[in-house]
Amino acid sequence: MGKIGRNELCPCGSGIKYKRCCLRQHQGNAAALPMGQLKISLLAQIERIQIAARSRDEAVRELGVFILWSNREGDAWLLEITESDAVQVAAAGQAISVPIDENPETIAINWSHTFALRDRKFFLTAYADKQETCLEAAPTKRINAALRRIRKKYSEEQLSRVHVSEEQTQAAG
Repeated sequence: MGKIGRNELCPCGSGIKYKRCCLRQHQGNAAALPMGQLKISLLAQIERIQIAARSRDEAVRELGVFILWSNREGDAWLLEITESDAVQVAAAGQAISVPIDENPETIAINWSHTFALRDRKFFLTAYADKQETCLEAAPTKRINAALRRIRKKYSEEQLSRVHVSEEQTQAAG
C-alpha cells in the first residue's frame, strides 16, 4: 500500500487519526500494512459502513484502494477503484455477508458488479447478466471526491500492483 497521511483515519480501523495510533509502528516500514492487518481493517470498515446503513446514515469511507459508502435508504457498497469492482454489503438497513477469501499473500473478494460515475450519477453493471442500474441515492459527489483523493495518493505503478493474476497466485502457492 502507499503512504498514509498523518491526519487520516488509521487503516487499522480504530477510528482515530493515524498519527495517534499506528504511525510509530509503521515508521521505517513505508506505511505498508501486512495482509492480515489489511483484512482485519477491511472487515472492520465493512462492519462500520453496515452500521451506518442500519442507522440510515449517509457515509463514505476510504481504506487503501477501497471506498465504502452507505445512503439514507440503508444500502451500502464496497468499491475497489483499480478495476472499478463493487459488491453490496447492506440492503434496506440489513447487513449482507461479504464474500472474502484470504490466504497469507492475498485477499480475494467475490465482486458482483462494476461501477462507473457518469454525468454525476452512479451506475452499477452486474457481472452475471451485464444489466446496468443507476443508483440515484448514491452519494455520488462524495464518492467522486474519494476517488480523486485515492488516485492522487497512490502512483499508477502502485495501483497496477493491487491485482494479482491467477498465474501469479498459483506460482506463489
